[in-house]
Amino acid sequence: MNLLEPNTIPEIHHNFKLNKQSLNAEDLRTLSYELIKDGEVFEQEIGQFLLDWLDDKDFIYVKTSGSTGKPKKIKILKRHMINSALATGEFFKVKEKTTALLCLPATYIAGKMMLVRAMVLGWKLDVVPPKMNPLDAVYKQYDFCAMVPLQLDNSLNRLHLLKKLIVGGGVISENLKTYVQDIDTKIYETYGMTETVTHIAARRINPKKKEPKAFKVLPNIKLSVDDRNCLVIKAPQLSDQIITTNDIVELITYKKFLWKGRFDNVINSGGVKMFPEEIETKLQKLILQRFIITSLPDDALGEKLIMIIESEHKHSSYNTLGEDIQKLEDLTRYECPKEIYFLPQFVEANNGKIQRKKTLALLIENLNA
Repeated sequence: MNLLEPNTIPEIHHNFKLNKQSLNAEDLRTLSYELIKDGEVFEQEIGQFLLDWLDDKDFIYVKTSGSTGKPKKIKILKRHMINSALATGEFFKVKEKTTALLCLPATYIAGKMMLVRAMVLGWKLDVVPPKMNPLDAVYKQYDFCAMVPLQLDNSLNRLHLLKKLIVGGGVISENLKTYVQDIDTKIYETYGMTETVTHIAARRINPKKKEPKAFKVLPNIKLSVDDRNCLVIKAPQLSDQIITTNDIVELITYKKFLWKGRFDNVINSGGVKMFPEEIETKLQKLILQRFIITSLPDDALGEKLIMIIESEHKHSSYNTLGEDIQKLEDLTRYECPKEIYFLPQFVEANNGKIQRKKTLALLIENLNA
């Protein structure tokens, strides 16, 4: 199945079911037209993708989320999507007859790939609306599901309905990781992007045995770093190009890595390079609201480390925040914010991710007002 030729319609696995219906290619086309005509918006998106999947083109267009740049449409080969599905099946041991739940929109690659995995691997896939609390109307157990962190946060009391869960599309907070430690569901944080056809690596965030916090790559993928220490991905079964990212990593082996942060976000303060994402991880235990670590120009240091908290005003609970931060043992003196600011609302991308540069620009605008 991974040798899909141009002008060939992808094969549908004989065990594939969608919402309890066994469907071949012709059945899927009929269903897709019905969804587009009479379905809700999320169902229309599913129907349109299925029609694209079942045409005789060897590619589809996929929209990027825009969280690290301007949203754009990119072309992805169907054979690469099939290979990604096969790699997921092998890595997570979710192959034929897996029961799975789709609660992500088919707008982006993550939702599309849940459908592809089901059709390629022979899953029994059920669909629910892609809302913040997708498990609220679910009353049966599933082998596999994919969510974004916000959905996980709103599903903690019903995670017993899932055996394995992958979470992507954003950073999982340290507080949220703490909440899931005693949950039986195997929960994995994933690393990937549209260009790599969703995840190319994963790490379990609630292991029974203590393990290193390294991402482990899926089959047939090799890693290296460039002169910036940014991750370089060689995955010939997923992309015809070698992909150079802006993610700074610590490469443990060519199969394992630790994620440090985005190259775009690195702060050089007085000659000391710091990774905002790492600092945020250390500070999450102190702050309930959303916040970011960023910087402002400084005559002496070049860049001055600051914190912006998403809040209408400074709560009394934050009166001692500066002192509490300095008491943290795993935080160096360089990583302590020089100033703490408050903004009523952060600037977000369409997928809910914080747009750091635009949020900082909004703060500067407010300070200069």
